[in-house]
Amino acid sequence: MRRRPVGGVLPDQTKNSSKNHNSRLFCLASLSAIFWFLFLYFHFVVLAHNRNNNYDLLQSTKLAPSLPFNHESTPTHLTIPNDSQTHSRKFGFRKSHHDRDGDHDTRIREKKSFPFERALRTSDNMSDPCGGRYIYVHHLPSRFNKDMLKECKSLSLWTNMCKFTSNAGLGPPLENVEGVFSDEGWYATNQFAVDVIFSNRMKQYECLTQDSSIAAAIFVPFYAGFDIARYLWGYNISMRDAASLELVNWLMKRPEWNIMNGKDHFLVGGRITWDFRRLSEEESDWGNKLLFLPAAKNMSMLVVESSPWNANDFGIPYPTYFHPAKDADVFKWQDRMRRLDRKWLFSFAGAPRPGNPKSIRGHLINQCRNSRVGKLLECDFGESKCHSPSSIMQMFQSSIFCLQPQGDSYTRRSAFDSMLAGCIPVFFHPGSAYTQYTWHLPKTYTKYSVFIPEDDIRKRNISIEERLSQIPPEQVKIMREEVISLIPRLVYADPRSKLETLKDAFDVSVQAIIDKVTNLRKDIIEGHTDKNFIEENSWKYALLDEGKHEVGPHEWDPFFSKPKDGT
Repeated sequence: MRRRPVGGVLPDQTKNSSKNHNSRLFCLASLSAIFWFLFLYFHFVVLAHNRNNNYDLLQSTKLAPSLPFNHESTPTHLTIPNDSQTHSRKFGFRKSHHDRDGDHDTRIREKKSFPFERALRTSDNMSDPCGGRYIYVHHLPSRFNKDMLKECKSLSLWTNMCKFTSNAGLGPPLENVEGVFSDEGWYATNQFAVDVIFSNRMKQYECLTQDSSIAAAIFVPFYAGFDIARYLWGYNISMRDAASLELVNWLMKRPEWNIMNGKDHFLVGGRITWDFRRLSEEESDWGNKLLFLPAAKNMSMLVVESSPWNANDFGIPYPTYFHPAKDADVFKWQDRMRRLDRKWLFSFAGAPRPGNPKSIRGHLINQCRNSRVGKLLECDFGESKCHSPSSIMQMFQSSIFCLQPQGDSYTRRSAFDSMLAGCIPVFFHPGSAYTQYTWHLPKTYTKYSVFIPEDDIRKRNISIEERLSQIPPEQVKIMREEVISLIPRLVYADPRSKLETLKDAFDVSVQAIIDKVTNLRKDIIEGHTDKNFIEENSWKYALLDEGKHEVGPHEWDPFFSKPKDGT
């Protein structure tokens, strides 16, 4: 009897089954081979290609910022809008960590490099005392500065400026015949000489560089104030505008300009801003249009009086008669001002403005004349003691308070002469100091001054003597000490020497510009703009505390409610 195969499979069935089994094995082997081929192809070809691309991208991201900038080649052009968002008087707005973390992955995917990143990274070098402080100075053609000094007789229609441009712009030395001054450091400095003083101080700046790619800011040594002073009277607008137009054309052709479209550039005009803000093309209109030129709107201009309604100019102190050569000169002067016996409660040096019905000078002069504790130094266009630095400083040194009303414009040099004498200034308009010199004076103005609104004098006829007498003696002492402590940052040191530890008006101004440009660069990297910035409110932004950038109604709105046309 034949044995039945296991599982009931007949011999014929086993033969057929073997054939089918071999076919299945062949099919599985083919599929496996195809799978492994595709797998290996994907791994070694596709993924390898992507890894190489990612690596190249990563390397370029890491290396690009550290590549040196070639001044002779065409630099990377950075598109920065010419609008008010980048003109804010604030030093820049930092996002919070929370805001930045939310964009972290996006920034990694969209990493950009900027040509000014090398300059920002210099501040990370702790061994470099100039890190983050380098200044590059443009080498301008001599017609923009030196040639003006050679033609110094033409710098003013009324004054021979040749003697005032001597001694690096300080003017002739003052003799200390009456013992009013110190024995050294005093000069008959013209109030509009900041152009040359500042430029000469820049030559002594400890962190100058010939490499603009590491510069925190770029200085343009154009004597803007001297230029317009030559042509303010009797010249047509073409002559008044000529040098300004030539300057911006020259700058815009430089590779340094293209890095930020000039927003890292700054210059000095030692006159009031209105000399550079002609509102029309009418020949009878005043000044030139430098500060209205599109290129100039990108730069920062330092002037002795800025506009409350514009964001491209910044107030710096008028020059005084004192230009110390060393720290000890300042300390000795401060100690002397502390010890003085001041017999006058208040004083005023100035002339009336009979042609200006809004001027309160006539009221102040009358109150000085009628007060036994008030002192008046009357000024006119003839010979007077107002033209004598010794007479002016002697009166200020004998006074507790010094009245500082508006002059022909908001500000006057007298405010700085009086503070140099340790006299507490009394202001009647916030535009005379508080919104002007926010880099150099405390924002809390009550620490160093008294504010009496003009309408209190003009409409209410309040007694200045009575108002000032109400301030407690101890408070007066504190205020005077604050004024005296401010002296170093209100004077311009002798450009031919260097203060050891103190920061003068030049140092304060340069650091403020560096901070402004640095924060703007950081904002650009982070993609941040201040979309709510309103340029006509520039004076309000200047008063904001650090970290704040929103403005609203202000108690001084009535003083600045009517901005000039054309702003």
